[in-house]
Amino acid sequence: MVIDPQLLAFQALNGLQLGVMLFLMAAGLTLVFGIMNLINLAHGSLYMVGAYFAATLQGWSGSFVLAALLAIPATLVLGVAVELVVLRTLYDRDHLDQVLATFGLILFFNEAVRIVWGPSALFMTTPDFLSGQVALPFGIIYPSYRFAIIAVGLAVALFLYGLISHTRVGMLIRAGASNRAMVGALGVDVKFLYTAVFALGTALAGIAGLMAGPILSVESGMGEPILILTFVVIVIGGIGSIRGAFMGALLIGVVDTLGRSFLPGLLRATFNPQVANAAGPALASMLIYILMALVLAFRPQGLFPARAA
Repeated sequence: MVIDPQLLAFQALNGLQLGVMLFLMAAGLTLVFGIMNLINLAHGSLYMVGAYFAATLQGWSGSFVLAALLAIPATLVLGVAVELVVLRTLYDRDHLDQVLATFGLILFFNEAVRIVWGPSALFMTTPDFLSGQVALPFGIIYPSYRFAIIAVGLAVALFLYGLISHTRVGMLIRAGASNRAMVGALGVDVKFLYTAVFALGTALAGIAGLMAGPILSVESGMGEPILILTFVVIVIGGIGSIRGAFMGALLIGVVDTLGRSFLPGLLRATFNPQVANAAGPALASMLIYILMALVLAFRPQGLFPARAA
């Protein structure tokens, strides 16, 4: 099987685009778990609600930019309300209680969006200024909106790097991830720090939902598939590590996209077509989980654990 270099580069960009979307989800989730010691299965629901807010606001205003400016703060406010009302009661509970409670939140949000928006999917339109294509080197033509997603994701990654590594807030976040009890003993308002970290994670999930709206259907339950991939990213990258979330997300995005694009064809060139057609898609979908198993076997703390971030 001969692989077209342009097709390979195009699919690699698609993998990079998926990777930055996963990073937006994983960064918030890994901070919440690393600092608050909270397993939040409802993180994908906040991504879903962010997409619904964006789709509704774009439908009302006709402007993608205005929808973005309003949907992200609205998602953040909802996330803070969830943290204050529900999650704050779970910090001293064990992880099983946290899993059960946040799984209940998934069911609540899925039913809530069906009640408010109905069972039919919503669709967002790509903004006019990003509806074209970008000419890249080596003759690669790539959709402008997907290229903008990559650019936004990388910009957010740089912002988080600056925030975590070079500000007082980042110092408190890193200290909280290392020793929450000591941070509290030094006089830091740990509850406020938890709320701020959760608000940051919620805003990142809202940005991911906003950007996913024009390329996916906005529907109830859309948060669960990306939540599974997000947990894979965190396990591979290292819990509590922003650098790990970034590198793990890019790795998972590229491996998943290239595997689904090329592995079935490579198998057909090697094995019986019937066997390849049956095994190819299944094996491609398993690649990231095989990768996660290998990381757990040889480096269970993740590739970039928090203490090395």
